[in-house]
Amino acid sequence: MVRYAAQPSNPAKSASARGKGFRVSFKNTRETAQAVNGWKLLKAQQYLDQVLDHQRAIPFRRFNHSIGRTGQGKEFGVTKARWPAKSVNYIKSLLQSAQSNAEAKGLDVEKLTISNIQVNQAPKGRRRTYRAHGRINAYKSSPSHIEITLTEDDEVVEKATDKKAVRLNARQRGRLAGQQRLTAAATTA
Repeated sequence: MVRYAAQPSNPAKSASARGKGFRVSFKNTRETAQAVNGWKLLKAQQYLDQVLDHQRAIPFRRFNHSIGRTGQGKEFGVTKARWPAKSVNYIKSLLQSAQSNAEAKGLDVEKLTISNIQVNQAPKGRRRTYRAHGRINAYKSSPSHIEITLTEDDEVVEKATDKKAVRLNARQRGRLAGQQRLTAAATTA
């Protein structure tokens, strides 16, 4: 069995998917994952489709040093945003895999929420590039490990309406007793 970094609180109501060593940029994939973390599954899939069509953008919050600005980032309160297609496709495929795992468990797809999504750095791919004057430089890639956990939402339980005993301090009890005496005296008179 595969070990996940985050264990769901109720494994019977959750489904997971993970992939290791994907050849996709760690920084772009991390920002894409954080953009949909905590969302409903169907809403996240629709959003990622809109990102591929350039209708909405992925906000870049941490790895945003030389990121260009776009007005589509205002939706998330940032100015720096992008449309990382390769990262979006990898996240979409893992969401589809987790959805299939949830359906196999008999969970309701309409109620699934992304409870955990995380991206970790995988070992760097090592290549080299040849430079002028016979020099050679490192040419490394930054692949990613990705894991997703979907959890079925519980039914919302109404809070009990029975009233709790009101706790009063000594001053409040004295004031209340005085008011009760005055109302009792007014009704008898």
